[in-house]
Amino acid sequence: MAAPLARERATENEQATAEAVPFSPAYRGYALGLLVTVYVLSFVDRQILSILAEPIRRDLNLSDTDLGFLTGLAFALFYTFVGIPIGRWADVGVRRSIIALALLVWSGMTALTAAASSFAWLAAARIGVGVGEAGCSPPAHSLLSDMFPAEKRVTALAIYSLGIPIGTALGTFAGGWLAQLYGWRVAFLLVGLPGVALALVVRLTLREPPRVARQGPRESFGQVFAFMRRMPSFLHMAMGAALHAFYGYGSVQFGPAFLIRVHGFELGELATLLGLIGLVAGVPGTILGGAICDRLGRRDMAWYMRVPAIASLLGIPFTFLFYLWPEGRTALLLSIPGTLLGPIYLAPTFAMTQSLVKPHMRSMASAILLFIINLIGLGLGPLFVGYVSDVLRESYGYGDESIRYALLWTVVVGSAWSAVHYWLAARTLRADLELQNSAP
Repeated sequence: MAAPLARERATENEQATAEAVPFSPAYRGYALGLLVTVYVLSFVDRQILSILAEPIRRDLNLSDTDLGFLTGLAFALFYTFVGIPIGRWADVGVRRSIIALALLVWSGMTALTAAASSFAWLAAARIGVGVGEAGCSPPAHSLLSDMFPAEKRVTALAIYSLGIPIGTALGTFAGGWLAQLYGWRVAFLLVGLPGVALALVVRLTLREPPRVARQGPRESFGQVFAFMRRMPSFLHMAMGAALHAFYGYGSVQFGPAFLIRVHGFELGELATLLGLIGLVAGVPGTILGGAICDRLGRRDMAWYMRVPAIASLLGIPFTFLFYLWPEGRTALLLSIPGTLLGPIYLAPTFAMTQSLVKPHMRSMASAILLFIINLIGLGLGPLFVGYVSDVLRESYGYGDESIRYALLWTVVVGSAWSAVHYWLAARTLRADLELQNSAP
C-alpha cells in the first residue's frame, strides 16, 4: 500500500493543476511534438561536432585533448552555469519565449561555426551553442509537467527525451554526408539554419499553461538545492545520471573517431550506419525506460531507480564485445544492445526529479539536475577520454589503438559505478516522495 499511497499523495496537487489546464489532448500532442523537434535540433547541433571531429582535427591540427575540450568542457561549462539563472527565469517568466530565444541563439552559433579558422574560434562557437542550449530543457520540463497530469508525465518526458537519440542520429547522418559531399564548414551552416526559422514557430504557436499559485517569495537556487539535498534518492540518482553521462558523452563524441581510425570506415558510410543504429536502438530504448518504469512502478516506486541500474549492468558485456571485436561491421552490430540499454535511464530520472519537488520548483530542479549531469558528464567525459587517449598514445605507443582502450575502460567503470548509485537511490525513493508531500 505504501507505493500507491506515495504516488497518490505526491501527485494530488499536480493532477488538480493539469485538470484545470484548458488544453485539448490534440493541442497537448502538438506542443509535445514541437518541443521534441526543438530538442532534436539541440542534439543535432550538439552532435555534429563528433562525426566531424576527424576532418576538423586534420584541418586545424588538433589533438584528442583539444577535441575533448571542444565537445565537452567548452560547451558544458557555460551550458551548466547559465542553466541555473535560466531555470530561475523559467520559474517566473514566459517559458515559450525563453525556449524560442534559446533556439535562435544556439542555431545561429552553430551556423557561425562554419567560419571557424582556429581552435579559439571553435571554442567560442561551442560556448555560444552551450549558452543557447541551456535555455531549452529546464523550461521545457516545467512546461510539460504543468501541461500533462502526473500519471502521464513519465511518458510525456520519455517522448520528449526522444530528442536525444533522434537528434544524435540525425546529426551524425546529416553531418557526415554533408561533410563528405561539401566539406565540414558547409555542414555546420546547413545544420544551423533551420533552427532560426523554428524559433519563430515556437514563439507564435506554443501556449503557456497556467502555474500552480504560489504565496510569498520564491525560493532561491540555494533553497531549492537545500530542499533536494535532503533527499538521498535525488543525490544518488543525480550522481548515477552524471556517471552515465560521463561515459555516454565520452563514447558518443569519440565513437566515430574510434571507428574511423581503428576500423577504417569512410565518413559517409559511418554516418549512415551510426544514424540507423541510433534510430533503431536508441529511440526504443528511450521509450522503454518510461514504459517499463511506469508498469513496474505501479507496484513499487523503487523500480524507477532499479530499472536504470539493471540496464547499466546489462550493457557491460556488450561494451567489451564492441570495443574489442577485430572487425568493424560486426562490432557495430554488437553495439546495438548497448545503444538500446543506454538511454533507459533518461525518462525515470527526469520524471522523478519533477515528482520529488513542488510544482513551483520544477524548472529550477531540472536546471540543478542538468547542472550536475552536464558538468560532470558532458563537461568532463569527452575531455577525460581524449586525455587518456593522448596519454596512451604518447606514453605507451598504442597509436590509433589508444582510443579503443580509453573508451573501453571509461564505459565499463562508468556503467558499474552508475548502477551502484541508482540502486542506492531505489532504497529511499518512496520515503523521499513522502517528504516532498509533507514539506510546506
